[in-house]
Amino acid sequence: MPPLGRCGGLSPVGPTRVLTVPGRRTGEPRSTPVTPITVDGARYVIAALPNADWARNIRAAGHGELAQGRRRVAYTIREVADLDVCRSVLRAFPVQARGGVPFYVRLGLVDGPDPDQFAAVADKVAVFELIDPRRPA
Repeated sequence: MPPLGRCGGLSPVGPTRVLTVPGRRTGEPRSTPVTPITVDGARYVIAALPNADWARNIRAAGHGELAQGRRRVAYTIREVADLDVCRSVLRAFPVQARGGVPFYVRLGLVDGPDPDQFAAVADKVAVFELIDPRRPA
């Protein structure tokens, strides 16, 4: 049997980071792996399951911390309501996070890595913008 490696046998989906937000009931830190997508200079994360606990925690807290290794950056996080922006972000997903495509296929949202198929499901997922409070608007 081959060694599991640093991913514990899981296939990486791209530039994976860990997003930590306060739990909506307990306030305790809750972490989940995410793959940030950059579109027009802004960073986004996508919840393919918009009612997942981590997405609901983001909505309640409005802020969180994105980590890669020891590097951590605090963000204000807001859900994107503009469907055109959501489509742009989803269109970028199969290009920037190719390894995440099979998850969307298993969920039945898309058939493959076609950016247009991803854009077409923008109303079925949740897109959150990561706003760095250290950067001017």
